[in-house]
Amino acid sequence: MVWRLLSFVLLQGVAGALGWYLSPEVDRIWGATIAAVGGGYVWLLLDASRGMRLLGWLRRGESTDIALGQGLWGEAADRMRRLLRTRERQVIESESKLQDFLAALQASPNGVVLLDAQGRIEWFNQTAAQHFGFDVRRDMLQHFGNLVRDPGFAAYIADRDFRHDVVMPGRDSTSSKPVQLSVHLHPYGEGRNLLLSRDITAVEQAEAMRRDFVANVSHEIRTPLTVLAGFVETLQSLPLEEPERQRYLGLMSQQAERMQTLVNDLLMLSRLEGSPLPSAQDWVSVHGLLRQCRQEAGDLSRMLWGETQDIAFDMGEDSEIAGSLTELHSAVFNLIGNAIRYTPADKSIRVVWRASPVGGGMLSVQDTGPGIAPEHLPRLTERFYRIDRSRSRDTGGTGLGLAIVKHVAQRHAAELSIESVPGKGSSFSIFFSPPRVRPTLQPIRLAA
Repeated sequence: MVWRLLSFVLLQGVAGALGWYLSPEVDRIWGATIAAVGGGYVWLLLDASRGMRLLGWLRRGESTDIALGQGLWGEAADRMRRLLRTRERQVIESESKLQDFLAALQASPNGVVLLDAQGRIEWFNQTAAQHFGFDVRRDMLQHFGNLVRDPGFAAYIADRDFRHDVVMPGRDSTSSKPVQLSVHLHPYGEGRNLLLSRDITAVEQAEAMRRDFVANVSHEIRTPLTVLAGFVETLQSLPLEEPERQRYLGLMSQQAERMQTLVNDLLMLSRLEGSPLPSAQDWVSVHGLLRQCRQEAGDLSRMLWGETQDIAFDMGEDSEIAGSLTELHSAVFNLIGNAIRYTPADKSIRVVWRASPVGGGMLSVQDTGPGIAPEHLPRLTERFYRIDRSRSRDTGGTGLGLAIVKHVAQRHAAELSIESVPGKGSSFSIFFSPPRVRPTLQPIRLAA
């Protein structure tokens, strides 16, 4: 401000001095006065010109600098330039933060849709596009309700009660492969809504499996309990002859053993699902494992059929498998036990171990029983899945054996394969990967 006044007075002084010097001697006072006033007007014109240049620069919104020199307008231009640069940096930072925020929403495992006050789509991420079949170029600013025509969602919108979510089928849902979405609206801003979608297909399937599992366990335990309760009541209320009493006690023992087997299988599944993976540093001898199974197989065969079936063990060269002896024994004997239960007494069973020359190995249980129809093969490892329920109960099966085998195979980096031809028999094989199999180490004998 001081420089501004100083420049004004200086220009008037210079103009007045020139007017004094150039005017006749008798009119020097008037000449100096007029010249000084004219100098003031010139200063005002120049000052207004600089102000107009600054105003034009602001109106045009140019990013280049403007040279206005010193003084008020130069300082104003400099301050405005710094302010504009600060605002530009803030805009760039805000844009960067917005892009980071949108990138985070884009990476969300849940679908995210931003809706305006009229329910039109302002933005959505890729997950939402997959859930609802949206296309960025086609569906942006379209009304969400026009694109997603689900009665449940329409009722949800009409009720205006967004404290809970609504479950609806996904875009790719089919009867054979259902897809379930959880959709929840969250109001924000002036009438806007944030829509979140989540694929809950796996959760729904897990819940259905849990319900089926509880129902199956309850049914499997209720049957022998009912039989036991009936026999106990009979023994308590009727005077029975000793042979009849012994027969009832034998049947009660079978039902108790059946429940114990079921509980043991359930505990085994629980341990498999909740315990750490078996160590790859513990090695199990295949021959030792199969010899133990061979003795137990003979006992089971005699108990079920009254005689020992033709069960051949082709062990090949001995090898070692890295893993848990308890788990491997459970898996192998479940396969052998199933073969014994479903193979008639006059048919044969073959247990084979083969180590591959290139690493790895295969353990196979082959029977000559009735075989399995192709439509049942994909579901055999499901818990409590049975082809013939009545026959499974007669032979003491729990419906959990192959589920245990599948879990043990997965925990040992192995793969379970099932092949069957109706009327000819079935083959259940576990393929172990090369890192899990090695030749049996020969003991080192020290010279005497």
